[in-house]
Amino acid sequence: MSELPQLNGPRIEPENGKPEKLVILCHGFGSNGDDLIGLVPHLKRALPNAVYVSPNAPEICYGAPNGYQWFPLSTLSKEERLVGTLKAAPTLDHFIDQELERYGFEDKDLILVGFSQGTMMSLHVGLRRKSDIGGIVGFSGAMTLPENWEAEITSKPPVLLVHGDVDNVVPVQMMHEAFIALKEFGIDVENHVSPSVMHNIGPDGLQKAMEFLAKA
Repeated sequence: MSELPQLNGPRIEPENGKPEKLVILCHGFGSNGDDLIGLVPHLKRALPNAVYVSPNAPEICYGAPNGYQWFPLSTLSKEERLVGTLKAAPTLDHFIDQELERYGFEDKDLILVGFSQGTMMSLHVGLRRKSDIGGIVGFSGAMTLPENWEAEITSKPPVLLVHGDVDNVVPVQMMHEAFIALKEFGIDVENHVSPSVMHNIGPDGLQKAMEFLAKA
């Protein structure tokens, strides 16, 4: 484990009292932890007593100033997503272990929030934790579906998938594919399509996420 990249990034802890939940925000390709940490003022309205951590992905994304990537991504082919996700998964999984230990939490106290490539990572790792985590919110992303993926699932948390209907980077069809796969496997999954929203998070999608976190 010591050979895995060590992740770091901004964190926001509750102003008063001990944290009760851990929310890890996984940013998209070419972005960084400072991006999704900007969601925290909104998310805190649903989970005021959570600690929010938004790590930079492990690899520098060349061509994107101050940008990082979970894995290289030149196409959205299933093969490229699978290879990249499998390579990056142990790093995110180890980071989760470290953060849970830091706060004395268990898997059930963890919520993963991802955007785009971060959604791919959140779904892949979150569904393969040793026990059920608290939930997964995936914005504008997709799901890596290796052959016989169902046999790998050890965690069945509630999932919310949010996507813009005119996403010009990750087609909304990829969200629908993930939704169908999760639903058929028996996972409690919701989806929300934001009208006239491209590769971004619309106000309605953010509201849905807040409602989902409040239930978590």
